[in-house]
Amino acid sequence: MSVTTEHANPAATAGRPAPRANRLVSTRAGGAMVKAYWDNLFTARDRGATVVWYNGAAINPILQAAGVEWCHGEAFGARLAAMHLEGPAQQAGEAYGYINELCSYARTTLGCALLTKKEALGQVEMDQSPDMPSKEVLAARLPPPDLFVNAYAGCSTGQQWDEVSYRLFDKELPFFKVSYPLLWGNKSDAGYLRGEEWDNASKYVAGQLHDLIAFLEHKTGNKFDWEGLRESMHYIKRAAQLRLDALELCKARPTPAVFWDWVASIAPINFLPGNQALVDYFQGVKTEIEERLAEGVSALPNERYRLAFDGIMNWNKVGWLANKFAEHDAAVVCGRYTHNSFWHEPHLIDEDDPILGMAQHYLLCPFNHSAQNLAEQVLRDCETYGIDGIVFHATRTCRSATNGQLVLAKMAQQRGMQTMFFEGDVADESFYKDEILQSRLEAMLETIDVQRTRVS
Repeated sequence: MSVTTEHANPAATAGRPAPRANRLVSTRAGGAMVKAYWDNLFTARDRGATVVWYNGAAINPILQAAGVEWCHGEAFGARLAAMHLEGPAQQAGEAYGYINELCSYARTTLGCALLTKKEALGQVEMDQSPDMPSKEVLAARLPPPDLFVNAYAGCSTGQQWDEVSYRLFDKELPFFKVSYPLLWGNKSDAGYLRGEEWDNASKYVAGQLHDLIAFLEHKTGNKFDWEGLRESMHYIKRAAQLRLDALELCKARPTPAVFWDWVASIAPINFLPGNQALVDYFQGVKTEIEERLAEGVSALPNERYRLAFDGIMNWNKVGWLANKFAEHDAAVVCGRYTHNSFWHEPHLIDEDDPILGMAQHYLLCPFNHSAQNLAEQVLRDCETYGIDGIVFHATRTCRSATNGQLVLAKMAQQRGMQTMFFEGDVADESFYKDEILQSRLEAMLETIDVQRTRVS
C-alpha cells in the first residue's frame, strides 16, 4: 500500500498545492462583535459602571440584568492568545510566582490582574519598552473590578482562580462563589439530563443563583431587572437553537463547516449580551451553511476523513491546526468543547422562569460529567457525524479537560474508531510540538485507510 507516502506529503502525491481550510465568512462578524464588547468594557470606569470579574459558566445574563459590566477571565486570556499577545501577562504572572504548569488561562489572566493593578497605580510602562510594542499593553487594559463572582464547574483550579484574584486586590472587594457539584453518575437512575442526582443538583444550583442575584442587588444598590433577564434569555435561546440547527447541517458529506468554524463562534454564545445581534449572528452562520449545501461548497475541497476533536483549543494555533488537517483532507467535524457546551440544550430554558434552565446548563460543563455521561454524549456525536477517528488534545495545563480521555479513547476503539493523542495547551504555545502532531496524525489516517481496505 502507498498510504505512508501519500500522507507524508499529500500535496506532492496528489500534484496539487496543499489545501487550506475553507472557513466560514460569516464568523468574521462575530469577531467584530467581540472586539466591540472588549472596547466597550475598557471604558467602563470612565462611564462610572460597576465592573464584575468572573470565571466559569455563562452567568453574563444575570450580570446584564443586574446592570453591571462583566469581564470573563478565560475569554480575555483566549483573546490574548489568539492575537499572540499573551506574553506580557504570562511573564507578569510567572515573575509573581505562578509556574508554567498552572492553567495557562489562569496564569494569563492573573498576570492581567497584576498589570491592571499596576496600571491603576501608574506603575505600568510597557509602551516605553522597546521589547514590548504598544499594542501589547492590551493585557493591562482591563478595568479594575468592583466585585468578584466565581462560577466554575468541573475544575478545581477554576474554583480557586477568583480567590487568588481576590487576594491580589488585597481582599478588599466583595466576592461571591457559586458551587457546582460534579455529576458523578453513581445512582442507579443517573444519566444525562435524568435521575435523582440531576434533579437535586439542578435545584441546588438554582438556589445559589437566586442568592447571587440578592448579593448583586445588595452590593450594587440596583434592583434586579427580571424582565431584562427574561428578554436576554429569549434571545440566547433563539441563538442557541440556530446554532444547533447549523451544527445539524454539518452531517452532510462533505461537511459545509468544520470544528474550527465552531471554535470561532464560541465567544458570541459564551459571554456576549443576549440581544437581537446575537440572534442575527447565528442566523447568518446558519444561512451561509445552507447556501454552501445548496451550491455544493464544502469546508474541504477533497474531504476524505471525518474526525472529532476532544479537548479545549489552543487559541494560538487555531488557523495553523485548521490548515494542518486540511492538508491531509481530514475534516474535523465535531468536538466535545464546541458541541456539548454553551447553551447546547436550549429546550431546558423556560423564558418566563429561566433560572432552573440556566442552572442546568451550568452543570453541563463538558468537564463536569461522569465517564458514562461523557461517553454517551461524545460517542453519540461520533455516530451522528460519521466519525472515523478522534483526535485527543491532551491539554497540558488543564487536567479537567484531559480527565477521562483515556477511558473515552478505549470506548471509542471498542466501537471501531481510531484515536490519537497529542499534547498542547489552551493559551501557551510552548507546549506544542508540531512534528509530534504531524507524525501521529499521519499514523492514524494510515490506520483508517488500512481499516477501510479490510472492510471492502
